[in-house]
Amino acid sequence: MSNNGAAIAAPNLPDAGAIALAGISKSFPGQGGETLAVLDNISLSVRSHSIVALLGASGCGKSTLLNIIAGLVRPDRGEVSFGGIGSARFKAWRSISYMFQEDRLLPWRTTLANVEFSLEAGDMPRAERHTRARDALKLVGLDGFEDAFPHQLSGGMRSRVALARSLVTEPATLLMDEPFSKLDAQTRAQMHGELLRIHELKHMTIVFVTHDVEEAVILADEVVVLAPRPGRIREIAPIDCARPRDPTDATAIQAIQHLRALI
Repeated sequence: MSNNGAAIAAPNLPDAGAIALAGISKSFPGQGGETLAVLDNISLSVRSHSIVALLGASGCGKSTLLNIIAGLVRPDRGEVSFGGIGSARFKAWRSISYMFQEDRLLPWRTTLANVEFSLEAGDMPRAERHTRARDALKLVGLDGFEDAFPHQLSGGMRSRVALARSLVTEPATLLMDEPFSKLDAQTRAQMHGELLRIHELKHMTIVFVTHDVEEAVILADEVVVLAPRPGRIREIAPIDCARPRDPTDATAIQAIQHLRALI
């Protein structure tokens, strides 16, 4: 990685950002002892370096599907593969990063130390951790705030720290579970711009969960619309508008109306 924060290189893996889901189904035990089907026979291919939104009403299984991709939840049936390698044999899990809905910053740690946290599981020298964390903070526009604590930051700045922490491991794939849903409209729009700028630099694969139709249209190359429980793919809608996208543009409005009619 360069010290000017211009880029964080993806791991040298063969098409590690290409994700394939084949026949994914998942159920959970219900409160009364019954079985609750959450996902039913989900098959999906995500192109490397693309941005894909998982869209649908609350409870349709979007976050469960994201957690299955991340390896946090095992499906009852079906398989997830990365670059043609099934998840059971996939070894490069550090090439996949997850940004949660809450920023989950540790309040007793500085901004720099929060970003470094993602690097502490291995044997990376401390000096290199510092350098990479500073580069990641610069990438998201937070150089100069390395010594600030989370309570000293605005909501948008905390989201940038969480994004830097997700990027510092140099992922080929970034998974995001409604990461901007708690931000006000103006800050959320700023974060959309930041994410697209970083994606343009990094060329990583991004899969994100949202229930915001406008957010899906602004960010995604494709929108995967899930039907209500059990979650099934209702439609995979390509978004062909040029970026940056204005949600008041006629083409974007048409896409928004179409997606709203599907949910």
